[in-house]
Amino acid sequence: MPADLELNETSHDALVSGCPLWGKSGILPAYQPLRQSFKGDIAIIGGGITGALVAEHLTARGFSVIVIDREQPGLGSTAASTAMLQWEIDRTLGELENLYGFERAAGIYRRSGACVAGLAKLVAAHGIACDFRPRNSLYLAVNHEGARELMEERQLRRRAGLPGHYLEHPDLLTQYEFDRDAAILSPGSAEADPLLLTWALLQVAISRGAHLIHASVTALHSEGGRLTVMTDGPQVIEARHVVLATGYSMPGLDMPKLHRTRSSWALATVPQKPEDLWRDSMLLWEDSHPYLYLRTTADNRIIAGGEDDDTVEPQLRDSKLPSKIMTIREKLKRLWPKADTRVDHAWCGAFGETSDGLPLIGPVPGMNGVYAAYGYGGNGITFSYLAAQMIGAMLAGMYRDWFDDFALDRDAPVFRDFREVPLQSGDELR
Repeated sequence: MPADLELNETSHDALVSGCPLWGKSGILPAYQPLRQSFKGDIAIIGGGITGALVAEHLTARGFSVIVIDREQPGLGSTAASTAMLQWEIDRTLGELENLYGFERAAGIYRRSGACVAGLAKLVAAHGIACDFRPRNSLYLAVNHEGARELMEERQLRRRAGLPGHYLEHPDLLTQYEFDRDAAILSPGSAEADPLLLTWALLQVAISRGAHLIHASVTALHSEGGRLTVMTDGPQVIEARHVVLATGYSMPGLDMPKLHRTRSSWALATVPQKPEDLWRDSMLLWEDSHPYLYLRTTADNRIIAGGEDDDTVEPQLRDSKLPSKIMTIREKLKRLWPKADTRVDHAWCGAFGETSDGLPLIGPVPGMNGVYAAYGYGGNGITFSYLAAQMIGAMLAGMYRDWFDDFALDRDAPVFRDFREVPLQSGDELR
């Protein structure tokens, strides 16, 4: 029986605004207008970091791939990312255990760690120059109650075999100069320039025969085991499978009730004196609501972000930029008094999150051959790598029980039933 899916048209301006700092030394990959109809194995809708990771992986598996984007690849939500590549998830291990039991929760955390390691290997294998650097992360408590909760979280992580150790206030202050009650220090995270990474991955896929096409997709039509990607012109793309990697530009899906869209804000300071940065340039994030997250850059800037709220209208989101940036600057100065908080770049963007902090990956219910690759939450890029691996395995006929942990129709709480446990509202800006 035929099935159709309408796709919404969302511009980059509706997704991100301001002045992100990425991709300054990069070269955009060849981006061709759609002048003829195509046939291929896989059509990927979306050329941001998720589409790029999926394209690289599927071309490595030998599939013929067509990547379609209505605007310049990577300049939507990917440009708004702060590219903190963490394995620690928006929901703590304790919260996930309450939802899904210890073994399932621990497995999710271990796979997240494996994804960051996989990203590091991928960057090294292709020699991608994207300022990729391994980093420790420091998860900071904001009060005595938070310190107790972090101790319980670290004990649970130890039981799961996850790395890291608990720091009490004296060690945290004397060794790292942070005046907080406690923290968990964990290895295994990383940072990168998300635009340089995206463009390089697309170039790898193109070198293997992938097409990167400039077109606006209006609908998908499924009939007789084939999918037709309809565009705003006379040309169409026929494929055996379609991957939706549209990021925060939402397709015309009936999105699961565990998902919602919000907004977040971020800044990059002027370059700092190296001696004024914190030890080891760790990734920092606070257990607060809304919380603060920090990282450094290759040229010694501080990136700080957060202040997430329920704003979804682009103009209203943009109007909040000055006040949100002022608040972030104040929080940065309180956490790290040595910081020169003069701002060189400030931006904001839409993001999606889920009630359990996990991505939406896998078959789209009711659309045979259509797969979702939505790495929502604070681990957006980490989960995008996971999406590429999972969808590649699915298309190769391999299935694992744990794939269901990330399914669009998984049994997860919806937001209105889960207010008693506030989400540590992360986003792909982290």
